[in-house]
Amino acid sequence: MTRRTTVLIWLCFIAFCLPLSARAQSAQNVLVVINEASPESREVGDYYVQKRHIPTENIIRLQAPVSDEVDRATYQSRIESPIATWMSSHTAWDRILYIVLTKGVPLRISGNSGQNGTIASVDSELALLYRKMTGALIVLNGPIKNPYYAEPTPQGGLRPFTHEKHDIFLVTRLDGFTVAQVKGLIDRGSAPSRDGQIVLDGRIEVGTQTAGNAWLERAAAAIGRINGWKDRVTLDTGGKRAGRDTDLLGYYSWGSNDMVIQAAGSVDLEFVPGALAAMFVSSDARTFRQPPEGWRPGTKTEFAGTNQSLTGELVKQGVTGAAGHVAEPFLAAAIRPDVLFPAYLSGLNLAEAFYAAMPYLSWQTVVLGDPLCAPFRMKPLDPSQIESAVDPITQLPGFFTQHRVQSPTRGNIKVDAWKLMTRGEWLASRGEAAKARDAFERATVADDRLVAGHMALAAMAQARSDWDEAIARLRKVVAQQPNNIAALNDLAYLLAEYKNGASEALLLASKAYQLSKGVPVIADTYAWTLHLLGRQADAAPIIRQAAKALPGNADVQWHAAVILAAVDDAGALAALEAAMKAKPALNERADVRALRSRLLQKSGK
Repeated sequence: MTRRTTVLIWLCFIAFCLPLSARAQSAQNVLVVINEASPESREVGDYYVQKRHIPTENIIRLQAPVSDEVDRATYQSRIESPIATWMSSHTAWDRILYIVLTKGVPLRISGNSGQNGTIASVDSELALLYRKMTGALIVLNGPIKNPYYAEPTPQGGLRPFTHEKHDIFLVTRLDGFTVAQVKGLIDRGSAPSRDGQIVLDGRIEVGTQTAGNAWLERAAAAIGRINGWKDRVTLDTGGKRAGRDTDLLGYYSWGSNDMVIQAAGSVDLEFVPGALAAMFVSSDARTFRQPPEGWRPGTKTEFAGTNQSLTGELVKQGVTGAAGHVAEPFLAAAIRPDVLFPAYLSGLNLAEAFYAAMPYLSWQTVVLGDPLCAPFRMKPLDPSQIESAVDPITQLPGFFTQHRVQSPTRGNIKVDAWKLMTRGEWLASRGEAAKARDAFERATVADDRLVAGHMALAAMAQARSDWDEAIARLRKVVAQQPNNIAALNDLAYLLAEYKNGASEALLLASKAYQLSKGVPVIADTYAWTLHLLGRQADAAPIIRQAAKALPGNADVQWHAAVILAAVDDAGALAALEAAMKAKPALNERADVRALRSRLLQKSGK
């Protein structure tokens, strides 16, 4: 039996790319994600594709639940994994700068709340997909610092987004209460204006000033320093602006957290095409379902779990780009107005401006709008700035190779060895086993400490039943990492099953079992080793737990049948039938047929 290690699982997920020609930050750099299960998603996606002339190959069609919220397993299997697969099959990791989600793609990943919580927006989690591809570990608890966050920097300190320095994607969403409103959002993004004013609506505060109001003051000052904007920005911290504002190119307020806005029930806004807006509101992007007629934020009547303002209202009133939150982000994580507007006015596009102003990823923020909207962009990037030359060793894009080499998972492994390992992973993901094996072997020659290379070669050796090669590679791993659970487990199984080495294997299997705290597949190895040593009574309770946890695993069920039969446990026959159902080829084995006959005779069937 081949033991599939964690390395192989990781290799199957990793995706790599080769550079393709692309115009600077154009439709070529956008991936559009459509949820085929949602008619609204299909309509919005198709409209945007036509409007922006997105290449047909730059469209991925998912089958995801049509709901605001999904659990993390569903997010990974229905959203993240298909997108990762698309990136791999289209060799597009460096070429794609922007991922655009459409109305009908889930908004939120469920989890626990709080400053170290695991709730996150789908959008903010997807931004880290590039980083995951490099092999970096992503911690789920709490927010992760956004590497593109600019903080309040002097004008000119902001740079267009590429993967040269930033191992993330910029993810935006085309959403609103209705499809018609979303189409309006798209139309405005494709024909933005440079006209209009910016209104920064603070709230009345007595005593200590909040960070939010301080940021609005800094934003007004920064905008005023931009040529031609001194008389086009209005700051109000006196609570007077709950009436009508028109000709808006920018707007920021406290929304329903402002008593004046609460009292007014709503704010009447008129935006020019290309306008950006956001609010200091905890859950304004909790849903884009249309609220009941007459519902107003800040009143006692709740909608979608709270009475707070909705980002969708800004879309309804004509905004082109907006940011909101799917759950409580805490003020420190809010979009910084003192970065957002200066960044946009200085030439960054919609996506760049919002992400430059976003302190954290893997958190609660959603950005609405067409990422290519850029009314103040003066000079496009040269294509070479988006995609660098192929690395001669990895034969993969230079930016990706750069991030891969800099990944903390590399440790102190030699650069050339790590690059060869990367090349092997890429080849393996495409089914080119022979070439991948050669790359892994060259990598381990370049640096014998490369555990990942030895593990990959051990897995390949097992796949071709070369037990001696697999054992030799696994021994190298255990010598360097005595607590490597996967290596301990695989080495124990190979020694016990194929080399008559159950006595040596027992120590390894027992250690793996203890370190893993009873992971079922590890427990199976331990129980089978005990069985081969004749210790059936010790093996039985362990294999029972493993079989219960892995009812569809044919190998575990077969082991359970053999061990339970040895201790006259009535569950042996059920385990055997489960094994034969999961792997029909077992019906052809003489030992399986013999055991089944004996168990049936004993049961009187």
